[in-house]
Order: sequence, then structure tokens, then C-alpha cells
Amino acid sequence: MLNRRQLLQQSALLSLSPLVPAFLTRTAEAAGSEKDRRILVVLQLDGGNDGLNTVVPYRDEHYAKLRPKLQIKSDRLIKVNGEIGLHPALKPAAKLLDAGRMAIVQGVGYPNPNRSHFVSMNIWQSARLEESEHGQYGWLGRAIDVGAEPQNAPKGILVGPGSAPVALWGRRSTIANVKSLEDLALAAPVGILRETTGNASGELARWAAEASDSAFSTVERLSALAGHDSSSRKFGYPESQLSQQLQLVAKLIRSSSTARVYYAVQTGYDTHATQQGTHFELLRDLADGLKAFVDDLTADRLADRVLVLAFSEFGRRAAENDSEGTDHGAAAPLIVAGPTFAQSVLGPTPNLADLQDGDVKMAVDFRQVYATILDQWLAVRPMEILSDRFEPLPLIKN
Repeated sequence: MLNRRQLLQQSALLSLSPLVPAFLTRTAEAAGSEKDRRILVVLQLDGGNDGLNTVVPYRDEHYAKLRPKLQIKSDRLIKVNGEIGLHPALKPAAKLLDAGRMAIVQGVGYPNPNRSHFVSMNIWQSARLEESEHGQYGWLGRAIDVGAEPQNAPKGILVGPGSAPVALWGRRSTIANVKSLEDLALAAPVGILRETTGNASGELARWAAEASDSAFSTVERLSALAGHDSSSRKFGYPESQLSQQLQLVAKLIRSSSTARVYYAVQTGYDTHATQQGTHFELLRDLADGLKAFVDDLTADRLADRVLVLAFSEFGRRAAENDSEGTDHGAAAPLIVAGPTFAQSVLGPTPNLADLQDGDVKMAVDFRQVYATILDQWLAVRPMEILSDRFEPLPLIKN
């Protein structure tokens, strides 16, 4: 029987643990069945995306009246149907829509909307309207808590800078923050570490050696992905921060990460002034990154396992302001992408003759979208996460 000192001498997984990121040592112990499970990627469009100039109700005569300077002319739009068109910067994403790989949910919001960035984001991330329940646990954290074990590999990963959002906070599940593949690099060559574990003896030592071998294999895969990954094939990832984050998510998925949820943030949507140019660039980066990401996963036959949800804490006011921008609003469209969808457009087109305090009225409660994803994608009972019943949408095609 090995004592503690012998185990530390013979087990590379323990004695060399400072050289092996905890993310990987836990991944090495995770069940192999995790690799085929469905994955959710959440993109937070931070600042309040202007929904009316993202999915434009061009047939509504009030659109041009409300936006004499910011309106997008009908002939520039990418027509979706007889009522709505996409912003011209979303052309790459429109290809996903045509292929059945993207869907739009219109008029998404919540009752008694709040125009504060902080409060509204807390509502979306916690899926709770009551302020007393904000800053505790998030809807994704509660979802990945289901079935989580204390020492399991991370089931939620924030990709990119910043701290983990409230959405990922849970009671039991492990979450991680990965800014780049360099975060996962070993401080010593994998070959040397493997050589160190090669002489392990005894049943427990052999188990430790096998576990460390699995972790080292993961490191080797990540190292290969960092330098010669298939995403360096010309999928058109632009140089934007969001695209680099999505590229990293694709690499982690290919590396057999056991995470079920990935989270990334695109900032800059608080467009109070001179909106046109800024909004164009933001939507172009979103569309280019999303198309490259789906193409990347499709090449490795992974796209059917990955659902992308792009949301913002609120939309913008229906009327433009005096600074050629828009102010904080309420309901807005959101985008989902990845697998094959039952419908390309859900929810009614906004009626700009019937506004609520100058805002687009809510047609779909955002918790209906969450309930749909939880039930139809993550196979988690929505009632357990949302603490109420919300009618799912006919979104995901079985």
C-alpha cells in the first residue's frame, strides 16, 4: 500500500500538478460519454443592441418616420420575407438563415421592462425579475448544476477577458475562464512529464499515471490546435475579439472539453450617438464570426451538437435621438444559430404604430426562449431552473 510520500513520488498527476492546469486534470477524469452531449454557446451583445436596425420591419410606414436619419433603405436590406429584412452587415449570417442554420425570434423581452444596463442584464442572466434574487445564481449555472459532481471538469467556460458572468454562477458546478490557449500551456514539455510517470508501480500509481497520461494527451491536442489547428483553414475568422473567442470555443470543443456551456461577450452596443458606423461594424463582426464558427464546426461534423444564442439586455428606442443614435429601449429580436431549426422566424413583426412608452412591445418572454433551450436542447426540466412554467417555442427541429 502506498503511503502519501510514495504516492507523491510516483504520481505525476499529483507531484507535477503545478505544471498541469486544474482544468485539464479534471478533464482527464471526466466521463467519456460527455463528448457527445449537446453544447450551448451564449453570445452577450453588451450595451443594448438596436433591434429595429438589426431585423428591420421595412413594410411598416412608421419605421422611416421614427428614424429619418438612421433608417436603412429597403433596397439595402437582405429580405427575409415580405415584412422584415436584415441589416446589410449581416450578409454572412443571412447565408446561415437560408441554409436553415439560423433563426430569429422577434419581440423578445420581459414584463415591466427596465432600461438600466445593470438591472436588465441581471434579469436576463438570473432569469429572475425580483431584484432580491439578482447576483446569486444564474440560469445557466442552475442548469449545469443538474447532475454536476464537486470534482467534475468545468461544465461552463467564459471565453475571453473579464470575470464569469452571473449567468454561469451555480451552487455545485465548476466554471472556468479561458482567455487563450496559452492559458492551458504546460510549464514543461509533455514528453519529459510522460517519461517521469513511466516507472510508476502499484495499482494506485498506475491509475495516477493513466490519469496524468490522459491529461497530457489533452495538452498535446491543445498544443496542436494552437499551432496547426483546422480552424486555420480559411474559414474567414476576422481579427475581431469576438471572432477570436469563437475560434477558441471551436478549438476547445474539438479538444474534447467536457463543457456544456461556453460564454463570450461582444461589447460596444450602447450606441447613443453616431450609431450607423459603429452598429455596422459590430453586426459585421458578429455575422462574420458566427458564419466562420458554424462553418468551422460543420467541417468537423460538430455543428449539429452546438447551439448559439446571441442576446442583448434590451433593444433601443423606436425613435432616433438628436445625436443620430438611439437610447435604451425594451423588447428586441435575438438570434440563434447552429443546428437545423423548425422555423426561421418566430414571433410577430413589431407594430411601430402600437408602442409602449416609445418602445417595441414584448411579444415573447425571454424565459420562453430559455425554457425552449433547456427542454429541447440541454434536456433539463425548465421548471426546475425557471421556477415557473413558460411555453416553449417551436424552434429546434428534432
